[in-house]
Amino acid sequence: MGSRFDLQVNGYLGVGFSDPDLTEAGIRATFDSYLALVDGFLPTVVTSPEEVYRRNLPLLAKAMAEPAYAARVPGLHLEGPFISPEPGAVGAHCPRSVRDPDPALFERLLDYADGRIKLLTIAAERPGSDALCRHAVAAGITVSLGHQMARYDDLCRLRDAGARLLTHLGNGMPNTVPRHDNSLLAGLAVDGLDPMIITDGHHLPDHVIKVILDHVGCGRAIVTSDASRLAGLPAGHYRDGENQVVIEPDGKLWNPEVGCLVGSSAHLGQCADRLRQLGYSEADLTALTDTNPRRAVG
Repeated sequence: MGSRFDLQVNGYLGVGFSDPDLTEAGIRATFDSYLALVDGFLPTVVTSPEEVYRRNLPLLAKAMAEPAYAARVPGLHLEGPFISPEPGAVGAHCPRSVRDPDPALFERLLDYADGRIKLLTIAAERPGSDALCRHAVAAGITVSLGHQMARYDDLCRLRDAGARLLTHLGNGMPNTVPRHDNSLLAGLAVDGLDPMIITDGHHLPDHVIKVILDHVGCGRAIVTSDASRLAGLPAGHYRDGENQVVIEPDGKLWNPEVGCLVGSSAHLGQCADRLRQLGYSEADLTALTDTNPRRAVG
C-alpha cells in the first residue's frame, strides 16, 4: 500500500471535526478509524463560527497530545475562515462564517488549538491576506491559498509573503471564471506554490490531473483526500451541516440543489488507487501522498 500522509481530513464515518456537537469520544474513534487507512493526517476544521473553534479546537488539541496520536496526528489544518465568501469560491463552506483576514482572530484560534495549527488555508485576494500570511508564517505555520477568486498578481503577492501551497487546485472556484487570469491558470503559472489536488475521480477530470502533474511534476504536487465527515458511509441521502447531500453509488458526494461537491467520500488510499489506474508509478504515489505532504508541513 505504501506510506500515506493526508493534509486534509474533515472527518470520517459520520463524525466531522467542525461539528458543533463534536465529542472527545468521537474524535478518538475518528482518529482510530482513519489511522487504520493512513500513516498520519491533519484533522481539518473548516470555516465556522468562532464559538465552534473555541469549543472544538481544544478538544482536538487534547486528543492530539495523547501518546497514541501525537506522532501520527501532528497538527491541525484550518481551511478558513479567511476565504472568499463568493458563490463557487466559498464551496460548501458557510458564507456567513467567512471572516476578513484578521491576525488578532487568528491568534485566538491558535490559542484555542494550543499552538497545534500546522496548515492554514486563506484566499489570496482578500484585504489583509498578505499581513495575515506573514503573521502565520512567522509562527511556523504553512500557508496555503484556496477557496478564492485570486488572480496572478494576488498569488504572486502572497507567495512573496510566504505562502507555499495551493489548496485543492482546480476546485473551490466558480464554474465560470475569467478566461485567462483565473486562480487555476495563475496557480500553475506562479513559481513557488505547490498544488494540492483531490484525485477521488470526482473533483478533477483525469485530463486536468494530467495537466497539473505534467506541469509541476510529482516531486512537487500533493494529493489529499478532502475526506468529508460522510466519507466511508454507504451511498444515500444525508444532511451535512446546512447541506442536503447525496453520496452516489460511484462515490460522488454532492449537493444536487446547488450542484457543488461537498468534500470527498474517499480516503487517501482510494485517491492513490485512482492515480495508479491512470498509470502513475508507486514511486510517484509515494511522493504525492507521503513525501511531499510531510515536507510541506515539516
